Amino acid sequence: MKNRIIASIDVGTTKVCTTIAEINNGGSLRVIGVGITPSVGLHKGLVVNINEARESIRESVKKAEQASNYKIESAYVGVTGRHVSSMNNRGVVAITRNDRVVRSDDLKRVLASAQSIKVPNDRKVLHVIPRSYAVDGQAGVKNPVGMHGFRLDVETHVITAAVTSIQNLVKCIRSIGIDIEDLVLEPLASSEAILTQDEKEVGVILADIGGGTTDIAVFKDGSIWHTSILPVAGYQLTRDVSIGLGLPFDVAEEMKKRYGSVMPVYESRTEASMAISQDGHGVSYQDLCDIIRARVEEILKLILLELPSSEYETVVPAGLVLTGGSSNLAGIATLGREILQLPVRVGAPTSMEGIGDTLCDPAYATSVGLLLWGAKHEGTRSWQPWRLGSLIQRLAFRIRNLFR
Repeated sequence: MKNRIIASIDVGTTKVCTTIAEINNGGSLRVIGVGITPSVGLHKGLVVNINEARESIRESVKKAEQASNYKIESAYVGVTGRHVSSMNNRGVVAITRNDRVVRSDDLKRVLASAQSIKVPNDRKVLHVIPRSYAVDGQAGVKNPVGMHGFRLDVETHVITAAVTSIQNLVKCIRSIGIDIEDLVLEPLASSEAILTQDEKEVGVILADIGGGTTDIAVFKDGSIWHTSILPVAGYQLTRDVSIGLGLPFDVAEEMKKRYGSVMPVYESRTEASMAISQDGHGVSYQDLCDIIRARVEEILKLILLELPSSEYETVVPAGLVLTGGSSNLAGIATLGREILQLPVRVGAPTSMEGIGDTLCDPAYATSVGLLLWGAKHEGTRSWQPWRLGSLIQRLAFRIRNLFR
């Protein structure tokens, strides 16, 4: 049997990363192509210039296709931005068959009833994720298929997004001849690559600190409990350094990456020791680290404020797992433990077969996570309306692809 091919596109504020992988018969992934380009035309996870964003995505896709010698027809695409919101909702249905056995179509019915919430016209449901089921009041059931009962309840996590923001992203990707397999909320994708099942069971916060947004997912009892997006991340760190030290933005970015630390060691350096950029800009190492530390402290406190409960020690005993490009800052886990009084670790995707070494960095958590999400949910798309509608449209799409 021929290996299946799967692709993902992570359209971030600082970079676009396209990955292509093979799914072998055992279900494991082998990465065969990666394309990374700087991101243009995006701000805080949202498309602000369609033409520029499209070209960034096109370039990233082209690099991945050349590396893998495979042409992408469809991809799993990550979604983020402050416009995303979530809530928990219940659904309930009666089991009316004579044998009172719960079947898989009952699961579809109960999920549909949980999805029937009032959503404003400018928003669409992105995911309806079942958290747990109850059969005749017996709670905590993970899979009720085959059980006997009169009534089936489900507790779901419903994620909605602004239609216009999604349409702009969809337009960019479709305009380069790629269909969208599914849209996936980025922290859900990242969690596939970073979190262990134990952490999800006990209770954990995942915070993906990227360039434009900090994406948060809270897991409890093995399922998603809360998601949110903060519009502060690496871009704000660099901007603070740029303004505070009077540096051009790209120099501030270089300084942050090369010298930045949130737990700096001053003993071995004189107070006025300098951090020097490649083009000769010099600033005080202490000033640089003080600015970065102040902003990171703020981000860590904001992450905790996003929790629906103030008694976070009992909700997330496994603590906080940081990922995303900005979690590469030296000392960030130590600072997290100091401020939050919780276990904190930095998570990176584990090595994958193929050319996965490139991706063993927190910055690629979403890219790898999208592949894992795709492999796990293949054929069970969470939301059909993003897909091309009629057969005629699909045929036109295929014909256009032939001439790419």
